[in-house]
Amino acid sequence: MNAPKCDEFDYINFLVATPRVYSCTEAARVQPDQQDSPAHDAFNRLLLRRDPDPQALWQEAQHEVDRSRGLLVVDDSTLDKFYAKKIELVHRHWSGKHRRVVWGINLITLFWTDGDRFLPCDYRLFDKPTDGFTKNEHFRQMLQTAKERGFAPRLVVFDSWYGALDNLKLIRGFEWEWLTQLKENRLVNLDRQGNREVRHIEIGAAGAVVHLRGYGMIRVFKIVSTDGDVEYWATSKLGMSELERLAGAEQACLIETYHRGLKQYCGVERCQARRARAQRNHIGLALRAFLRLEVYGFHQGVSWFEAKTAIIREAVRAYLVKPLYVLRPTA
Repeated sequence: MNAPKCDEFDYINFLVATPRVYSCTEAARVQPDQQDSPAHDAFNRLLLRRDPDPQALWQEAQHEVDRSRGLLVVDDSTLDKFYAKKIELVHRHWSGKHRRVVWGINLITLFWTDGDRFLPCDYRLFDKPTDGFTKNEHFRQMLQTAKERGFAPRLVVFDSWYGALDNLKLIRGFEWEWLTQLKENRLVNLDRQGNREVRHIEIGAAGAVVHLRGYGMIRVFKIVSTDGDVEYWATSKLGMSELERLAGAEQACLIETYHRGLKQYCGVERCQARRARAQRNHIGLALRAFLRLEVYGFHQGVSWFEAKTAIIREAVRAYLVKPLYVLRPTA
């Protein structure tokens, strides 16, 4: 068997550099002029034959992560595939971006942040019809793996979707603290008054310590926005102040910025391959491409946009010196 003409790093570097088109055909077109350079089929074979492996992401991210501090945040995002119903892994998912159910691939990410950086450390693709795992099972798998890797985070933060009792008890078993949003119908007991929905209890500005049915004592906060929307936050850290809750929630919101960066600058949802293995490989390699942009941007003090634009700036400058597309003189 002949040796492959391209490897994972060739594809990752292509994802980092290309400004718009993320296809295997484009990856072949932009290869440096050399004898026997990889063609479209070489990149396609790379995606189809390589074993998808989230461990490869951690092997690169671990050198930038301080496992003894910071936050672990878990959230999911839907990768839009509006017109790709024949692509494997594509199902109907809720999209926070579109505020409706759409066709796409659901990506669940665990990332670490210290407030300045947010680094993806692990991920799963939600494909219950094939592998049988729910989102909550993926959540517990990633946290179990994080524990085995030696993480001791200050907080684990996630949204209300992952607030199931099994998840909360797992985190407690690791002796970690957690912060999450609660749905307004969760049953809690304030001062032994009986279980009532959290929306029906009195909660002061500093929060209230209550008993969460099936779990134990927690602190609950009620947040009312200027437009009247109400959110309920809960934590296992009974002494948490509102200021500390706000800081944790703001850091957790960084994952939304991460999702936008992953889509805009690494083309994570732009692969059109039909096979599940190819999609899994593309998504995993896109996460590793994002990791490179994030680490470079942090150490150089530049944004992802600037890091990406700097790659093509020389090409634009060379074109301006000698434009290819000119019109005939009219005079």
